[in-house]
Amino acid sequence: RIKLSSFVGYPVFNRLCMGDLKHKFVLLQDGAAAIIVNDKGQILLQSRADRDEWGLPGGCQEVGETFEEVIIREVKEETNYDVKEEDLELVKVVSGMSRLSSYPNGDVVVNNTVLFCIRKFSGELKWDSESKEMKYFDLDNLPLNQHDPDLIEEYKKYIEKR
Repeated sequence: RIKLSSFVGYPVFNRLCMGDLKHKFVLLQDGAAAIIVNDKGQILLQSRADRDEWGLPGGCQEVGETFEEVIIREVKEETNYDVKEEDLELVKVVSGMSRLSSYPNGDVVVNNTVLFCIRKFSGELKWDSESKEMKYFDLDNLPLNQHDPDLIEEYKKYIEKR
């Protein structure tokens, strides 16, 4: 795997390299997100530090990473949970305009997201600076200000089929 640095990842590096061009076209980003389910069937959401929205743990792929490696790394960084690859359930690859998003700095992106469900994990829930708070929610009582409503809808379809 290629690592650019210990403090800036590949997607951020790309945006920095574009300088003045960065806000003139939509960037494609590949990544993964996790529906982490507790023993009560509730899902974990993070109150994002960069905006007033609740979203799923996850993030962008670094050069050379598999999507499984992405979500295991991101879950560890954002929740402190340890996850094993064999405990990842593939829900769906979600792409298209439902994944259009913008950042407070003006960057506009379309995220191609591999959505995983995680029911087995270990560790104590702690969050990093990307989150103001983390909380488990019942699927029928989710916050209105969601960052990833399309991913949660895909998860609902997934569990209906199971």
